[in-house]
Amino acid sequence: MGRLFGTDGVRGVANDELSLELAYKLGETVTYTLKKENDKKPAIAVGRDTRVSGDMLEAALMAGIMAGGGDVYYLGVIPTPAVAYLTRHYGADAGAVISASHNPMEFNGIKFFNGDGFKLPDEVEDDIEAGLEKNGCCRPTGMEIGRRYDMKDAEEVYIDFLKSVEELDIKGMKIAIDSANGASYRVAPALFRTLGAEVRVINNVPTGFNINHGCGSTHIEALQEYVRETGADIGLAFDGDADRLIAVDEKGNEVNGDRIMAICGLDLKERGLLSKDTVVATVMSNLGLEVALKEHGIKLIRTRVGDRYVLEEMKRHGYSIGGEQSGHIIFLESSTTGDGLITAMKLLGALKRRGRTLSELAGMVPDFPQVLVNARVANNKKEFYVEDEVILSEIRRIEAHFDDRGRVVIRPSGTEPLVRVMIEGDNLEEVKREAEGLARLIEERLS
Repeated sequence: MGRLFGTDGVRGVANDELSLELAYKLGETVTYTLKKENDKKPAIAVGRDTRVSGDMLEAALMAGIMAGGGDVYYLGVIPTPAVAYLTRHYGADAGAVISASHNPMEFNGIKFFNGDGFKLPDEVEDDIEAGLEKNGCCRPTGMEIGRRYDMKDAEEVYIDFLKSVEELDIKGMKIAIDSANGASYRVAPALFRTLGAEVRVINNVPTGFNINHGCGSTHIEALQEYVRETGADIGLAFDGDADRLIAVDEKGNEVNGDRIMAICGLDLKERGLLSKDTVVATVMSNLGLEVALKEHGIKLIRTRVGDRYVLEEMKRHGYSIGGEQSGHIIFLESSTTGDGLITAMKLLGALKRRGRTLSELAGMVPDFPQVLVNARVANNKKEFYVEDEVILSEIRRIEAHFDDRGRVVIRPSGTEPLVRVMIEGDNLEEVKREAEGLARLIEERLS
């Protein structure tokens, strides 16, 4: 069996790969692990998104925690980053969130944070996996059994925290919100209304079945039209657990994570708050981000795909902002994880300070054409491109051809016999021709 924990917790189709039994065992095992580390009765903060499967999975997870001798601080339906913050606020030993983020409603997941609000490192997840089959033989009884405490002020506490990360006066601003029928459906409108904005909301009537369905940060078409219809100054699209933000400018154009990072990174630099004049992104962020930042004296550092790798790089070197094109952006001085609502606050703050429209600020980032081509290879040769001098020589030729106006990114698939070839440059026809040619060469050499 492969590793249970992926890059973002344990995920799968609810009641199938992610069963009630697994949720129960995870709760029990995490509790035993915490008891062993801290030699005391642990408390775990638990929150969830709006999926219909959340009811049964949270019941199983919390039952496992309490059967293992831990207390539950129940947060209810609330954004994933709120769980990270509230874990610290309430002094819990860990946090757990039941969500599959931007994925369709039939999926769900369980992700854990440590007591400081950071995702668990790989070695801790490995310990939990190793302990899954060992627990249940020495369950506590009597007064040692855990109990549940309902944290009824969780939303209010989280909103107060969000207001503290940015001094923001947006009285009279028209804001359109798409909450993806997800975890932000109450918090996001309440936050911006308390700040004085005129708020219009779509996709904020969750049924348990409509989370992320044709809406939110992965499907912004409805919000784009809504912004144009209502004359909003800005549109804010969150995903199902509100750790991502994609914005829409006043003309109805998409403003993705790359452009948000550029706007916020420059705002931080102008105020002397951009640590080491550096922004962290993944290899998939558009070259236009790098070009725009360089023009303003800001360095871009790239990591592997995945917000956990962005966060690792930020923590290792003390950088203040990093994220992904998808809108998962981390402001490390304010939060331990990506938070779509904090990102929205920072973006609105930058707009107010610059006194310009979102379309004007987003226009500073050019959009370089990207072409992705899959090369089908032998499964046992997916990594061999790094040793093949013919392939490496061709990559060097392409990079030299584009100079600093293009990039080549090679990514072996983790699940299929494929090598993904992504080439980016300022001429679409050239990019397409070079990507297809390199993919053919890789197939010839590695099949």
